[in-house]
Amino acid sequence: MLNKRDNIPAGLLALWFVPTKDGRSLVKFLLALALVASGAIVSAPLFAHHGNATYDSTKTVTVKGTVTDYIWANPHVFLEVDAKDNSGNTVHWTIEAQNPLSQTEVGWTKRTFKPGDEVVVEIIPAKNGQPFGRFGVAGPTAGLATQKSLIVINGKQFKP
Repeated sequence: MLNKRDNIPAGLLALWFVPTKDGRSLVKFLLALALVASGAIVSAPLFAHHGNATYDSTKTVTVKGTVTDYIWANPHVFLEVDAKDNSGNTVHWTIEAQNPLSQTEVGWTKRTFKPGDEVVVEIIPAKNGQPFGRFGVAGPTAGLATQKSLIVINGKQFKP
């Protein structure tokens, strides 16, 4: 059986490609739908990387040492500190903060720390025991961007 769309005889396949009076076709609609769906699928992993599974949110560690680097860049701000362990050996700590915009909202600037600063900071350590952590204190807010952790820079407590 033949159907007509805009006076064009069409079989089943032709109905997919022949536009209607208002210029739309089923193929254009399905392509647009596929584009939107694939965009949603591809962007889903972007939200997944912000987990806190790496950190032991039941512990707080105090790191006391000298700033070696302060990285003010997306996607996260990092502070690198050389500290002494219980045996007197130097341990290089990398401490993660939120993104620069979030840190600006709580009073940080790209000049908050500089190499050579003596610091005391409270952090949530990595679960694997490596010298890596995130600014914050253990407890229910451990995964949130808060400024409840102790930050002392050159003997002065940082209060935004």
